[in-house]
Amino acid sequence: MEVNSKRIQQQVRNFERTINEYQFKEPFSRFLTQFYKNNRQMGSSDRRMNSRFCYNFFRLGRAFVSLTPTEKLTIAEFLCEVESGVVEVFMPEWADKLGLGIQEKVEVVESKYGKFLDKVFSFADYLSPTIDKNAFILSHFVQPNLYIRIQKGMESKVRKTLEKNSIPFEEISEQTLSLKNGTNLQQVKGLDGTYEVQDWSSQQSLNDLVIPERSSWWDCCAASGGKSLLLLDKEPNIKLLVSDVRLSILRNLDERFEKANVKTYFRKKILDLSKPVSNIMGEESFDGIILDAPCSGSGTWGRTSEMLWKFSKSEIEKYSSLQKDIVKNVVPYLKPGKTLLYITCSVFAAENEEICQYITDELGLQLIDQHPIIGYDKKADTMFVAQFKKA
Repeated sequence: MEVNSKRIQQQVRNFERTINEYQFKEPFSRFLTQFYKNNRQMGSSDRRMNSRFCYNFFRLGRAFVSLTPTEKLTIAEFLCEVESGVVEVFMPEWADKLGLGIQEKVEVVESKYGKFLDKVFSFADYLSPTIDKNAFILSHFVQPNLYIRIQKGMESKVRKTLEKNSIPFEEISEQTLSLKNGTNLQQVKGLDGTYEVQDWSSQQSLNDLVIPERSSWWDCCAASGGKSLLLLDKEPNIKLLVSDVRLSILRNLDERFEKANVKTYFRKKILDLSKPVSNIMGEESFDGIILDAPCSGSGTWGRTSEMLWKFSKSEIEKYSSLQKDIVKNVVPYLKPGKTLLYITCSVFAAENEEICQYITDELGLQLIDQHPIIGYDKKADTMFVAQFKKA
């Protein structure tokens, strides 16, 4: 199909204006929502293309900072897409190479501009030793998939509804489906309350947990409740406490639980776990604690590629220190012989293996298992999970 050069150049001007206005003070997705409200003259197709251009641009991290935004966008489009009007207009000699594999594309770019991958993800020295550096960095040029977890008993209904609406999906397991990123399931009638949007790796995070019926659990950094919902899906007959430092996020949890038709009674507390909470927790004790710790989110930057530019190395130590404070303040409420599950969506050793060392050396828990959940080869997030037992 012939490329409309004039239209491509207009879309690139939209992209440049968007990038220039973004100040990294909020998630880029939130900024885009307001940007489009302020620029209603942009049609839906222009908005989709503009979003694609921006996210692809960010996927190059701090590589090619000396180039113009349009030059950098052209490189990003070449690496991330198999069809690109931007490449055809601004780098036509690369157009017939758009179908190459990612490693071959990198070599094409390096032949013109030199080595650049170490600038795309400039924190490789901090990676956990279990992470394949090259594969992980290259994964940032691929948009992760949308994964959903189907509620038990709804598997057939969800599949039939998707098929009826001609929405393609890949079956990963009985309860897990993979869909193209950007698939709008909210517009599909009959699906409401039958599934949760949850990344593949996140769905694996509780796989090794043994959850006895009527046991007591504390999801201590619950956020909007994704891990709690997964816990209840495995065993609904438990006693559950959820807590977070933010009231607003617990309100989101309430809405999410209601939409998921949760029947299990649960309690909520607003807790700042960076400090001791004995004045609030009193004599509470639990058979299991899930600590999905606040972290850099570095295993998820394939979705939030602006972080490749925004994040600074000093934040790794900040998160590591916070994680130590939180785990130190929750362990006293774990019963002897019971389970602490530590989870991050980070790929940094300081937030993963080093925290595990702290938990065993300083807090006296026994490490049962620790391992990454590799998602960069599945168009998914990469996470880390460790299980401990209290003496």
